[in-house]
Amino acid sequence: MEVLSYSMKWLELVLRWGHVLFAILWVGNSFLFNYLDNKLNKNISRRDIDAEGYLMHSGYYYKLTRLKSSPPVNYLRSLVIFKWQSYLTFITGILLLAVIYYYRPEILMVDKKILNMLPSTAIIISILSLVTSWFVYDFLCKSSLIKNNFLFVSTIFVLLTLLSYGFTQIYGPKFAFLSVGLVIGTNMFGNVFTVIIPNQLNIINSSKRNKKFDQSLSLAAKQRSIHNNYSTFLVLFIMLSGHYSFIVYNKYNWLILCAFAVISVLARHYFNLRGRNIHRLYILITSIVLLILLAVLILIFKN
Repeated sequence: MEVLSYSMKWLELVLRWGHVLFAILWVGNSFLFNYLDNKLNKNISRRDIDAEGYLMHSGYYYKLTRLKSSPPVNYLRSLVIFKWQSYLTFITGILLLAVIYYYRPEILMVDKKILNMLPSTAIIISILSLVTSWFVYDFLCKSSLIKNNFLFVSTIFVLLTLLSYGFTQIYGPKFAFLSVGLVIGTNMFGNVFTVIIPNQLNIINSSKRNKKFDQSLSLAAKQRSIHNNYSTFLVLFIMLSGHYSFIVYNKYNWLILCAFAVISVLARHYFNLRGRNIHRLYILITSIVLLILLAVLILIFKN
């Protein structure tokens, strides 16, 4: 038993280490490509180039070009596709969930003061929440609602609020917080696995056959990528939630989490606009003021 316990500790260490490492790589790729899409010069008159720009790193200049059409076929064979960062972040995350929480649900998931249920029931609810949330989100993305940004974002926020409150009525505070992050992270992975990468492969296959690719595939992939981009700050906040118990165990923890969602999206939106040379400093200032206001309210209404 001692050997098993020791082995589980090492497994948890390796998985957590890998999860953080792969998440850093995934987030870095997401931020870089969204930044480039916003920053590259699009006032290009050439037929084959959509946008271009220059970067410097380690003392070297790099020229970046976004093409309107596919590159030569011989380049497609060595084409770099960023997918394993996302896949491995999700895989290590799910394994961590199983090794830590599903392995000891009666301790880490079930809080009898909140809801007295069987450990197996807690696990089933957790799994169903991940699967159901993905199908709901994917359905909304494919519905006509996606054409109206305000309605789509408002709907997602309402669902996030209901989800946050619902989890706090089922699980202990720490796992309730984590469950929201699991749902968002799963949706982010789902975007990569079921939309972004398949669409990219479809485009590549069309290029190999010298066929014109469907532009809507690029637009759909980019749309999901932007969703992931705006979700990142909140997911990272939840990943670190174990370090701030004064928030996780607060009476209004679900409401605080929703407030952080608004603050993080505003901050991310400012930086995305800034990448397009649209300077809206008041957006960043608003997010900072809201964060300070939230801190004051938590102090006033602390448990």
